Amino acid sequence: MEIQKRLRIRRRKKVDWTQFLCGIPSRDYVFQQGPYEEQIRSAARYLQEADYVLIGAGAGLSTAAGLTYSGKRFQDNFKEFIEKYGMQDMYSAGFYPFGTEEERWAYWCRHSYVNRIEPPAMPLYEQLFAMVKDKDYFVLTTNVDHQFQKAGFQDKRIFATQGDYGLIQCMKGCHPKTYDAVSMFTQMNQAQKDCKIPSYMVPRCPVCGGPMAMNLRCDQYFVEDEAWNQAAENYGRYLKQLKKGNVLFLELGVGFNTPSIIRFPFEKMVRENKNINLVRLNLDEAVIPESFGKRGIGINRDLCESLDDIRKNM
Repeated sequence: MEIQKRLRIRRRKKVDWTQFLCGIPSRDYVFQQGPYEEQIRSAARYLQEADYVLIGAGAGLSTAAGLTYSGKRFQDNFKEFIEKYGMQDMYSAGFYPFGTEEERWAYWCRHSYVNRIEPPAMPLYEQLFAMVKDKDYFVLTTNVDHQFQKAGFQDKRIFATQGDYGLIQCMKGCHPKTYDAVSMFTQMNQAQKDCKIPSYMVPRCPVCGGPMAMNLRCDQYFVEDEAWNQAAENYGRYLKQLKKGNVLFLELGVGFNTPSIIRFPFEKMVRENKNINLVRLNLDEAVIPESFGKRGIGINRDLCESLDDIRKNM
């Protein structure tokens, strides 16, 4: 009885983390109930009138564009990996404990080829570029598939915080440099057989001689090279301009996987600056702090459909 009593006390003291979303009580987040057409007209007006457009892009944007990580696309491109390792989708497959370097790079060269090297600029990204190319825009993205660059967005206006599927680095980050692996991955993908690449193709760190890894932020060894730091500086300079004029934060497909990079900072800046409006497009998670009033629009629809409707109303 005494043990049960102590357990009940512990349960009552448990902290509800949902009450602390970026300092905003979760009860302030709402799915807006206004008419869809009215939301689209307001979003189009904000975009038209904006002097600055800061795009925040998450995985949902690339998924909506067609770069899905599961289902038929995964099955068509990874049939032999699915049969051998029982993989379920491309995301979870990235954490598979491969037994050899030959197997690990066979998977990652295929992953990079399918998601970064082979696909052209997807129409959704091209449409987005057409909508903002004449604006003073900047892109903050957690996507690593290089779609913004392919669609025509300028490198100096993109900060891809989480890496790039076309780059590799020392697995232990022994030196602050990344290496272009696009050509190497293409050759690996052609040479791989039975879910392995030839041993001579396994990359080694040119400095310490150790294994290499994808330049993806997954642990403390992620390399922030010179280009990454320059992009971070460019983003910082862009933010300093947003103290005046009409500013639109256009948030596309950003969920709660890594909200501290885009979602929460965007909300913080909207709260602190009355000249900033936020348009959040997300199929399932377009909740908006109710306290934003008309300065926040959350559209819970297919992202392709919503973006196209905004374009038509501009």
